Amino acid sequence: MVKEMNRASCQVYTDGACKGNPGIGGWGAVIIEGGKQTKIKGYDPKTTNNRMELTAVIKSLEVLDADKHITLFTDSKYVQNGITIWIENWKKNQWRTSSKKPVKNVDLWQALEVLCENRTIIWEWVKGHAGNEGNEIADFLANAAIAEFLSET
Repeated sequence: MVKEMNRASCQVYTDGACKGNPGIGGWGAVIIEGGKQTKIKGYDPKTTNNRMELTAVIKSLEVLDADKHITLFTDSKYVQNGITIWIENWKKNQWRTSSKKPVKNVDLWQALEVLCENRTIIWEWVKGHAGNEGNEIADFLANAAIAEFLSET
């Protein structure tokens, strides 16, 4: 009898921020695994909030091994609904919305789709700025990335 190996699990909290929309954007994430926190962040000098929300998720998945069971927390209904509900119809409709318009941020949605293949991800929505510690850390990181960019220019 072969026992299935337990896959390691982790929690990921992601957030994006933008000063102006479009404007200077930042993304942040905290990955919690085995009691250890890993924090990542970055910025884009000209972007949108939704692009930063997606980028935070993508960058998080890029640093995690594919065999992890992931619970991913986002305060973005756009991200949660996009990846769990809307994406199948977008693909069927050649990346067009139900109103026949091109899907915004298609490059990021396609990248996210590839990263989600063969992974176990539970997508959880959390209310932003409501005291959820992981979300508050991710928000802090996203805004810190923007501040770092501004201090470099």
